[in-house]
Amino acid sequence: NTKTTTWHVKIYELLKPTNFSNRYFATIVSLDGKKATGKILLSQFKDSTQNSLTIDNELYIVGKSETIKSPLNPHQFNYKKYMNGLGIREQLYLKSGNYIIEPNASKSIYGIAANFRNKIINNLKKENFGAEELSVIQALLLGQRNEISSSTYDDYKNAGAVHILALSGLHIGILLLLLNFLLQPFTYLPQGKTIKLVVTVCLLWGFALIAGLSASIVRAVTMFTFVAYAFYLNRPSNTFNILALSMFFILLLFDPNLLFQVGFQMSYAAVFSIVWIYPMLQKFWFPKNIILRKIWQLLAVSVAAQLGVLPISLYYFHQFPGLFFISNLLIIPALGIILGLGILVIGLSLLNILPPFLVTFYDSLIRLMNTIIAWVAKQESFVFKDISFDSTQLILCYILLISFVLFFSRTTFKRAIFLGTTILLFQLYTIRATYKKSQKQVLLVAHQTKNTILLEQNGHLLKVLSLDSVRAQNLVQGYKVAERISKIKNETILNAFTFKNKSIYRLDSAGIYPPKHKKVDFLLLSQSPKINLNRFIDTVRPDKIIADGSNYHSYINRWQQTCLQKKIPFHYTGEKGAYYFD
Repeated sequence: NTKTTTWHVKIYELLKPTNFSNRYFATIVSLDGKKATGKILLSQFKDSTQNSLTIDNELYIVGKSETIKSPLNPHQFNYKKYMNGLGIREQLYLKSGNYIIEPNASKSIYGIAANFRNKIINNLKKENFGAEELSVIQALLLGQRNEISSSTYDDYKNAGAVHILALSGLHIGILLLLLNFLLQPFTYLPQGKTIKLVVTVCLLWGFALIAGLSASIVRAVTMFTFVAYAFYLNRPSNTFNILALSMFFILLLFDPNLLFQVGFQMSYAAVFSIVWIYPMLQKFWFPKNIILRKIWQLLAVSVAAQLGVLPISLYYFHQFPGLFFISNLLIIPALGIILGLGILVIGLSLLNILPPFLVTFYDSLIRLMNTIIAWVAKQESFVFKDISFDSTQLILCYILLISFVLFFSRTTFKRAIFLGTTILLFQLYTIRATYKKSQKQVLLVAHQTKNTILLEQNGHLLKVLSLDSVRAQNLVQGYKVAERISKIKNETILNAFTFKNKSIYRLDSAGIYPPKHKKVDFLLLSQSPKINLNRFIDTVRPDKIIADGSNYHSYINRWQQTCLQKKIPFHYTGEKGAYYFD
């Protein structure tokens, strides 16, 4: 939207705030008084004059929307692509004075659920729970992960147990089993099975509503609604049909964009893998000892699920937790007790009759779970990080996994040939990709605020030339993994250097001009040099001028105008992204 518009929007979801702003998802009600539809991202700057907003707040905003930008540097997280997958392409900034809140906003089911959820959270905060323990309780039972510290989240991620913090099929499946057990007496009544089904489905969707009806919860509850119906029909074994029906029900009727979300992909990949691979692992070994059998069953489920999500995990996150089975063996069996007790704790807290001994016990139980996860996460030699894995390897890896399962489920000559061919293709592609990267020679100026960063790639060696190498680490790490870099070398950035017979001169705050006789093909402006660019261009005559993120915006605007007048190409990394010298 290029012109100032009056927006009427309604907030439907609160996002985790950043250090500088609160963020919200909102639906568009109207534009300039005309009815409109769509979704938009709202960013509210944090200051003392603005209160944070809540679900169901309706706002009238006067302003211009901005397209969510693509990443400015290569191999960074593509926030634009992620938001597009959620159906959101633009954002609005809320500043003091550019919006008003509708005092008589209508109530939606999201707002009613949010108010009830906030009441639960406020009641729990009055109890003697630890801060970290309470944040995990909110994630486990209410789907609210905003208060989990980054260190706790990293522990769960490195231990291969992050799925425990995200309300998903695992939690809803356990909840369904609990309800199936608790509501068993209904089956002795006339039409008892039907009553049990209706009550079960209502409770599942009630839980989903309290948890905010997030995408992961909706798909999980939809899936297990079909499972509950299969139990009602006494056909729980027809799992593939249930999964396919629930998946296409969600995709076709609700949101086709879900197909492109990582959570959706991992959830269904894990469940399909369990359904397909777990029975095969059970046939592989069936211990007579009941304790050993239960441990093996749990381990087999964990292995099957991890095999299903392994290619996706390597593609998106480039790491694999080698000790995932330990955290799953120790935590998953107790998760039913943790969820059941948690629901009891919430119910008693709402009635204001939660006994202190139950608070102490439940707090200790969550703390023990966090301690176990932290211990597993600290075994860093078993967390395999920085694994280069591209989209072609993702597809080949799934073909390889399918061929393995087919071969070991029924060994035939054709399946052996298929398996061998797939292994060979995967190896050949990996060798080819590694070789191509070894021949690559690139020099680029990356964008980072208040820093100058040049990356020079020579095959598997990456030279990092920067003013602040510590701040550059995250940016460099993503580039290293994607480009299969094996060695990184930090060097001091110089003012003059060459690349592929082209001369590059970096003009910094010292304002030292290059020698008059020296030809400058590219001029890099860094650290806001106080120069007369008009005179500089007339004297040095560079072919192209580049400005990085270390410069003041006022300087950049002035330089852009000068280059426009002089008809010299100008590239600002904060607008156009990293600049590749070629």
